[in-house]
Formats: sequence, C-alpha cells, structure tokens
Amino acid sequence: MFSRLGRFVVKQPWLVIGVWLIAIVAIAATAPKLTATTEQADFLPSHYESIQAMETQQKAFPNSATPAALIVFERADGAPLTTADAATVQAAAAKLTERNIKDVTAIAAMPASDNKLVDVVAVQMTKVTSPNDKRQTDAVKDLRTALQETVAGSDLKAGITGQAAQTLDQQDSGNKALAIIGIATIVLILVLLLVIFRSPVIALLPIIVIGAISMAVNGLIAMVSKAFDLKVDNSVQSLLVVVLFGVGTDYILFLMFRYRERLRAGEDPKTAMVSAVTRVGEAISSAAAAVIIAFGALMLSTLGMFRSLGPALAIAVAVALLAGLTLVPAIVSLLGTKVFWPSKAWQQEPTGARFAAVGGSLGKRPGLYALVSGGLLVALGLVALGFNPTFDLSSSSTSDTSESTVYSKELLKGMPAGTTQPSQVYLSSDGAALTSDQLSTYRTALTGISGVGQVSEPKLSENKSIAEYQVTLNDAPESDAALATVQGPLRDVAHSAAPQGTKAVVGGMTSIFVDFKAAMNRDYAVVFPVAAVLIMLVLGLLLRSLVAPWYLIASVFLGFAATLGAAVLVFQHLQGNSGLIFTLPLIMYLFVVALGTDYNILMVARLREEAREGHDPHKAAAEAVKHTGPTIAAAGLILAGTFASMMLAGNNALSQMGFAISVGIGIAAFVMAMFFTPSVTALIGRKAWWPGHGGDADPQAEWNEQQWARSEPDSARR
Repeated sequence: MFSRLGRFVVKQPWLVIGVWLIAIVAIAATAPKLTATTEQADFLPSHYESIQAMETQQKAFPNSATPAALIVFERADGAPLTTADAATVQAAAAKLTERNIKDVTAIAAMPASDNKLVDVVAVQMTKVTSPNDKRQTDAVKDLRTALQETVAGSDLKAGITGQAAQTLDQQDSGNKALAIIGIATIVLILVLLLVIFRSPVIALLPIIVIGAISMAVNGLIAMVSKAFDLKVDNSVQSLLVVVLFGVGTDYILFLMFRYRERLRAGEDPKTAMVSAVTRVGEAISSAAAAVIIAFGALMLSTLGMFRSLGPALAIAVAVALLAGLTLVPAIVSLLGTKVFWPSKAWQQEPTGARFAAVGGSLGKRPGLYALVSGGLLVALGLVALGFNPTFDLSSSSTSDTSESTVYSKELLKGMPAGTTQPSQVYLSSDGAALTSDQLSTYRTALTGISGVGQVSEPKLSENKSIAEYQVTLNDAPESDAALATVQGPLRDVAHSAAPQGTKAVVGGMTSIFVDFKAAMNRDYAVVFPVAAVLIMLVLGLLLRSLVAPWYLIASVFLGFAATLGAAVLVFQHLQGNSGLIFTLPLIMYLFVVALGTDYNILMVARLREEAREGHDPHKAAAEAVKHTGPTIAAAGLILAGTFASMMLAGNNALSQMGFAISVGIGIAAFVMAMFFTPSVTALIGRKAWWPGHGGDADPQAEWNEQQWARSEPDSARR
C-alpha cells in the first residue's frame, strides 16, 4: 500500500501539489467561522448541581448577576479609611457613573470593611457569553483610565479586580505567551533543522507546509463543529498550533531521516523517496492512528470542554499525516538532492556517530539500561501520588504584578476572600410562597457554617417561591479550602436545613469547580483505560504481536506518571505551591501519552525491521538506536524546547504546563523510546513478536524497490 502511494506521489508530484492547493483554498473559502464559548453550562452535563443552580437563576432571577468587576479603594499610607475618605469613595462612584462608560450598566458603592482598611465599589456590565466578545474587557480598560483620573490628588489609591478585570489581564498574559511560543517554535525548528541537515531548504519546509495546511485544518474543524453542534473551548486554537507544528514536524523529520538514509545506501533520489514512504509510512500511520485514538477517546468525556478537543486535535493529526505522506514527498521529489543544499553531508554516513556508540552499548548491556531507565520512571511516578489539583486559574494565569492580582490581594485586608465570586444558594418551594420564618431560619443555618463569611438577606422571585442567598466564603473561590467548604458543609447544610416541601441547590463558580472535579475523576477512570486498550490494538496490528503492546503501553503510562511526578516534585514540593492546575493531567495526556506512543512506535517499528533483517535481538536494538535515535532526539528536542518556552510567559499556570509537557516529551523521547523500549525488547528477544514472525526476512519491500528501479529509466530517476 505505502509502496504504491510512494510511487504515485513521485510520478505525479505536480498533481499532488495541485490537489492540495485546491483543497486548502476550497475549505478555507467555504468553512464557517470557528467560534468558541466560555459558558460553563455548555461544558458540564445538566445533572450536576451547579448547572441546576444556574438554570434556577436564569429562570427566577434573570437580571441577577455577580458584579463583573470590583473597584478596591484604600488609603495610600495604609491607614484606616476616614469619614472623609468614605465620602471620597462615594463621590468617585458617582463620577464614574456620570462618565457613562460603554457597557457599564451599574456602579454601586458598598459599605467599607469592618476594619476600615478597604472600601469596594461593585460594577455591573453587559453580559457576554463568548471569549470573542470584548465588551467587558474594553469596559475595564476605559474604567481603569477613568478611575485613575478620579482618585488623582486624593489620599486614596484604587484598582480594579473581579472576573472581567482578571479576564483582561489573562488575555494580555495569554497573548504574550502565544507570541513567545510562536516565535520560539519557528526559531527552534529553523535552528535545529539547520544544525541537523545544514540546509535552509529543509529548515523552511515544515514552516511552509504546516502553515499552509493549518488553514485547511481550521476550516475542517469549523465544519465538523457546526455539523455535530460541538461546543469548542477557547483553548483549542492555541493547542492546534502546537499540535500541528509538533506532530507535523515529527512526521516530516521521520520521512527525511529515512530519505537521507536510503540516499546514503546508494539509491537515486526518486527511488529513495519511494523507499522512504514505503518503509516509514506504516510506522507514522500507526503512530498517527494511536494519537488520533488518544485524542478521540476524549469524546467519552462528560465535560464538553474536553469532548470538543478530541475531534479538533484528531483532525489536525490526520491532516498532518496525509501531508507527510503525500505533499512533502511530492515537494521533495521535485527538489531531489537540492533539498539538502548547500550541504553535502547527506552523501555519506558520518563516522563515529554517537548514536551508534549508544546503540552498541545498549545492545551489549540491555539489562542495565532497562533497570536504570525503568527505575527512573518508577521513582518519579511514585512522587505523582502526591498530586493535588488546584482551580486557582485567576492568579496563576496572570503575572503577580497585574492589577487584578494585586488588588485581589489588597481586598483580603478587609473583606472575605470569596467577595470576588460569592456562591449562591437557591431555596425553592413546590409552588407556594416562602414564609419569612422559613427564610430567616434558613439564613441562620447558612450563616453558622464553618468557612462561610457572610450570607445576604434573601432575594425573592416574583411569585416568592424561590429565594436567592449570596454566600461569601472566607476563602478564595478557587482555593482548596473553598472547594472543601462547598462540597462538604455548605451543600450538606443547604440540603438538610431546607424546610419541608422545599429543596435547595448550591451554585456559583466554586460549586462549578466542585462538579468539574467530580466529572474529571470519572473521565480519567473511563478515558485513560479506553485509550490504552485502543492504542494496544493499533500496536498489535502494526507489530503482529500479542506481547510487545503490553510492555509498550506500560512504558507510555509509566512515562505519564513520571512526568506528573516531576511536576509535583518541582511545583508542590520545591516551590511550595498548594497544587497543580486541574487541567494538567489532561494536557499531559494529550501530549505526553499521545506523542510518547508516537516515539515508541517509531522505535519499535525499526526494532522489528532490524529483526526481520536477520539480526539477533541485541544487535537489532543496537541498530535501531543507531538509525532511529537521531530522529527521535531531533523531534523530541524541538517539541520539548517549544513547550519549555511557555515558562517565559510570566505566570504560574503556563509555567506548569510548559515544564510538565517539555519534561514529559523529554522523558518520552530520551528515556522511554531511546532506552527503555529497545532494552526491554532486547531482553525479551524474539518472543516480543509472538505470535508473529518479526525475526523473519521480509522480501516484499525489497522486491517493490527493485521493481520500481527497473521500471524507471535512468533519466527519470535523476
């Protein structure tokens, strides 16, 4: 199959390139716009309590909403606010109201804190439901400018925090991060490919090809999302860039290393490209299938934000694979050996290659390599048992110097930490009006809960059958302590203290996080095992073996555990953070498990190929490391370096993601695929391929290459 594909592409390169160009233009021109959503109701199933509370609020209190922003006032000298200062705050609120700032619907001063250290003005804004809607963030910008003009010349200083302000600061931090990642990706690909191949042509090839196909990928994702009504999270776009450049560059590297190898073996350029597609096609197709399965398994998630990632990233990988097997070979077949210009190093095998020495050492002592590499994976994996997820995305997604972060901390001087995002408790009767005694008694029960700072007077619906209580927690709404309060005593008391004939639900951001945590635990128990079984089936079909898939998938999940352990060690134990961002295991699953399988498949496919050449298991391992090691090292270095650049973005969330993924890819490439897999395969020997015949010679590929060489005149092959 791959031999026929290679021959067709090499014979008809212009046709292949033309079809690709037409497809890209057609898809980009006809695809709908790819839009994202941030509505939590789109991501959590309706049976969760937080979503039921949201539905109650929308039905009974459609105009009730948590303030979009909070203006925090305090004295510049840190002293308590005076009566004159309180009057200044009231005047400032009035002046800001008079400004009629666009999309600011209400500005209301609140009483000063009991210790008089801070005063707060609540700001309501036009509601937005899409990350592309910039009305609130634009309003925060205008409000910040007007605020500084208002307090100028007074003894007060002020800043804006709250959800809208945090979103603005997160966007600014995110844009900076994306710029850093984009530049780092391109620079790393260019520099490393220049070092490896010493050719600007090969260095530019992934940039040009992936840049072109990305338009088709975005269009296809938009089409699929519209056709199946998938809710796309706003993180998809940034992940797509990394997946496309990461996986796409990997596949191009796999092909070009094999192409150069066949040229060095004496084949002419066209025959070498056919051989490269023939020999590497099955390996990268199987690797892509494993990655697509890993991403596709996310469709089993109960969370819409994760479920939408599956098809989107699977489409990106499928298009990258198709381009790697058709578009890239077509371009290279036209260029021939000019693709290596101006270098001549492709003409001969380097002497004293480092990977040949490493492979030889591994082949002689596979037990030692298996023990050391496996021991490292297990040791780091044990540290992962201390993983604690945290939902503190507001502070960790921006720099410590951002205004929303600074004044969120200043707010704590006088107000409960939950002031920025209070929880809501909705008490509903079966249709009858709630009595004042019921409302008062119920509020008293809520007030007595440990971890609750304040409970507002109840707000009643029009028919007085539903009451809304604003519950301010003592702890920050995304903190572990706040989640424990909502999950435990707040929900317990809210349910048990509800008068007969009524029921209660707890809503708000903290309640949503509690339900997210429960849903994620369920998803991890379903998605990971299903993905493992399906990936094992791919490995079994590729290797025609019932033995190898078991230790290969075990090594991949050992790599996953080791990566999580490394992140726990650095951020929880060494830096003292309370936990790691709650999405980190999923993100690691997307990149470490999927790409770790990618590298494993490339290595084990070469191990089988060397075994079928007649080498004994130890020699086969040595040859596999010698020939495939440079490819895996180059691909791993590019990807790890790209993700490591996220650590320069200046916020803790991206630092954790960048560190974990870069370390995970490094473990997958330089520990798991380079040492653990070949050493274990060498120890198991020919039984690794049972019941297949991995050690038998495979004459088919050689016969296909001979037939191609005979059918082509010398002039066509040059």
